[in-house]
Amino acid sequence: MLYRENGQFKTSYASDQQIFPIAQDRLGILLLVAFAATVVPMLASEYIFRAILIPFLILSLAALGLNILVGYCGQISLGTGGFMAVGAYAAYNFFVRIDGMPVVPALLLGGVCSTVVGVLFGIPSLRIKGLYLAVATLAAQFFIDWSFLRIKWFTNDSASGSVSVSGLQVLGLPIDTPAAKYLFCLAFLCVFALMAKNLVRGNVGREWMAMRDMDVAASVIGIRPVQAKLSAFAVSSFIVGVAGGLWGFVHLGSWEPAAFSIDRSFQLLFMIIIGGLGSIMGSFFGAAFIVILPILLNQIPAWLGVPISTATASHLEYMIFGALIVFFLIVEPHGLARLWSIAKEKLRLWPFPH
Repeated sequence: MLYRENGQFKTSYASDQQIFPIAQDRLGILLLVAFAATVVPMLASEYIFRAILIPFLILSLAALGLNILVGYCGQISLGTGGFMAVGAYAAYNFFVRIDGMPVVPALLLGGVCSTVVGVLFGIPSLRIKGLYLAVATLAAQFFIDWSFLRIKWFTNDSASGSVSVSGLQVLGLPIDTPAAKYLFCLAFLCVFALMAKNLVRGNVGREWMAMRDMDVAASVIGIRPVQAKLSAFAVSSFIVGVAGGLWGFVHLGSWEPAAFSIDRSFQLLFMIIIGGLGSIMGSFFGAAFIVILPILLNQIPAWLGVPISTATASHLEYMIFGALIVFFLIVEPHGLARLWSIAKEKLRLWPFPH
């Protein structure tokens, strides 16, 4: 009975077009963000921060960027890990080569460099689509991996290709504790999620969805495919590049190109398929599922007294991912986000029959 919009009258277009038109949703999101920003840093242990919360926040941001391209614009990409690598290594070069470069501008500039590379490799989408576009973005993944392994300038002449950063600060405040790193990533995620939500609700987002649903009809009604597709690649690559910078700077601290391999690209694609294509909330659901499932597979057998090897747990992880992808593609193509929407719709009508 609490989740009802009775009496919530809209008296203006602005109130009718709110991101969360139902007051309970607005209150719930505000309470969730407040809880994440104030209570979680005081209660979570260092293991929870490093193993679950920080990876969840960064991967949610990367999945959000990929979902804009694949879920909203319908352009298949298998090069997300490469674009994350561009953002991480570009931010590293800005941070190391420019004296006094703050970490936040370095991460944003890394996102800009990822945008340039993403648009460059997005140009083939103007002529090809579907499987052929997936192969083109896969080529981008391999080319980027090769570049950071072979061109030593990108890694500041590191012989192994491994780079590291330290002494991160924001406005004089050090980012050296797990709680500080968590809050830093949370701030980035909240800002970019709000930006993405407003983009997909506006004219740009409608152009993306029109191109996804039927590109020929979209071009007939005046939507320019060049602008729509390349803008999707640009926004997606920027967000993914910033996520790559956070993954390197905050989560890893020291990394090499293998941290952004093709496995990372497939992992992010699994996230948005399981979480929900074309859904901001689905990016969070998918990231939470992908981060928590391996930990549960390692812990649950021990709790039940059935020890399994690490290799077996890894194989089970891939098997479960594959089975779930097939299940969601057949039963519920819109993923966990759609199940969440159905649950909310039923709650709004409860206890009356649907």
